[in-house]
Amino acid sequence: MLRSLAEPEGYRLEALDGDIGHCHDFLFDDALWTLRYMVADTGGWLSGRKVLISPAQLESPDWGRQRMPVNLTKAQIEQSPPLDGDAPVSRRYERLYNEVHSLPSYWLGSGLWGDFPIPASLTPAQEARIEPNTRGAAVADTELEPADLEEGDEVHLRSVREVTGYSVVGQRGADHGGGIDKVGRVVDLIVNDSSWALRAFVVDSSRLPFSKKVLLPVDAVAEIDWVSRQVIADVAAERIEEAPAFDPSEPINERLETVLYDVYGRPAPRAEL
Repeated sequence: MLRSLAEPEGYRLEALDGDIGHCHDFLFDDALWTLRYMVADTGGWLSGRKVLISPAQLESPDWGRQRMPVNLTKAQIEQSPPLDGDAPVSRRYERLYNEVHSLPSYWLGSGLWGDFPIPASLTPAQEARIEPNTRGAAVADTELEPADLEEGDEVHLRSVREVTGYSVVGQRGADHGGGIDKVGRVVDLIVNDSSWALRAFVVDSSRLPFSKKVLLPVDAVAEIDWVSRQVIADVAAERIEEAPAFDPSEPINERLETVLYDVYGRPAPRAEL
């Protein structure tokens, strides 16, 4: 099912042995358009320390109670390698994280999750560990020292909170002078809650006195310019502006399928809808 990412922000996180804080942010892969981690704010429990939690370690959210179960103990979460909030997550960090939590590398293989179809399959329930991996505490301080990047070490992880508010620009045809033109700003993202694949940006294209939000599928995004803080679409600005208004109260699956086919001319993958 498709879900808004703005919805679970702030949800309480329930580990196997108690609350551990709240959902603060998500990190997504801007090459394969897939969420890779949730960023947990542990509040007073770990002195405000932020930790990453893989989708493989998350259970289905309780949308009514605004809670998100985490299939880890507090001790396991505490053993996660320290996260430097001022530095990007490196492949070196991810390797250590996977070793601490006994997870396979999602970047090895041909699918969104390597050789696994969905993140839930990375850690079968019958193989889940209850005791922490003590190696994490012993090696975290030494194995995260700066080092030259090895081939294939480039990581494309970006913050959802960072991209929210970015300008969205579309292409202008030759009859409109060419170039690009701003059509709105990012206010939310839509994700498949099984595969954790990003499916669309929610764009606020409001023009006073009108108010309108539209969907821009990730397939229609050429690139994200992190310097100019722009999401650059490879479709006409007019097409984005003329897309039907997005109503969050309507089923997202049906609306996105209509937008993909009728507005942007792109087929909707059946596995994602």
